[in-house]
Amino acid sequence: MTVEKEIALRTERINAVLENYLPKEEGYQKRLLEAMNYSVRAGGKRLRPMLMQESFLLFGGTGRVIEPFLAAIEWIHTYSLVHDDLPAMDNDEYRRGKKTTHAVYGEAMGILAGDALLNYAFETASLAFEEAPADPAVGKAFRILACKAGAYGMAGGQAVDVESELDGSLPMTEERLEFIYRLKTCALMEASMEIGAVLAGASAKEQEVMGQIAGKVGMAFQIQDDILDLTSTLEVLGKPIGSDEKNRKATYVALHGMERAKEEVERLSGEAVQLLEGLGKEDGFLKELIRYLIHREK
Repeated sequence: MTVEKEIALRTERINAVLENYLPKEEGYQKRLLEAMNYSVRAGGKRLRPMLMQESFLLFGGTGRVIEPFLAAIEWIHTYSLVHDDLPAMDNDEYRRGKKTTHAVYGEAMGILAGDALLNYAFETASLAFEEAPADPAVGKAFRILACKAGAYGMAGGQAVDVESELDGSLPMTEERLEFIYRLKTCALMEASMEIGAVLAGASAKEQEVMGQIAGKVGMAFQIQDDILDLTSTLEVLGKPIGSDEKNRKATYVALHGMERAKEEVERLSGEAVQLLEGLGKEDGFLKELIRYLIHREK
């Protein structure tokens, strides 16, 4: 079976899990709930919950304690995209080949849908305490999720990214760009793989290595995203190309050129796989998934 078919199969299974946790569209706030569900159901390969699930399996994890976290990481990722598409941010009207949430429901509801998804992520993740009330790993996983989503994680990276765009006096150095990428993109991937390892009972050292792997995968993923923004098409990518250039965003490609960007993707990819192999586990599909993520075309 090809990696694409393997991903499609796992995506289908994860979607089934997500559907179990999506809110019912009822009550006076029904339109908000519709906007939340529309955002989640807009598509995507569910790569972050997939990384979490595969990391959980890598260390022999069993049971349903992982499921609330699979949903929670996707809610957080989705909220970030909803807000990223807003007029105050990237002002994009298409995401994954469909109209963005604010384009369908209006800007105000787009803001609220993102806010609600972030809160709903922690409401959903908290259900894991009911699955394993005596397991301290659940509390640690919950804290990782919170830290990687906030000011010292994804939101912090987004803030520095936005500030860099608005303030032309701030020079975009390699150090600053790496900081943005490590928080904006790597943080949720680190959360995914670390949480999977934590809930499966991996050792502290193994958890640390999984975080290192995820950091390299996240950096390569973002640089590949920069490359695709210049080389892909709307039909393949599912969102407008040239968005970074339009919004005058500093990217790895803009800073170092296309060839060096491609070389960096290859270097990080090799290091991530080497670290994974060094764990001495039967990594199975996880290695294939990492390679696919980094060398994807959309």
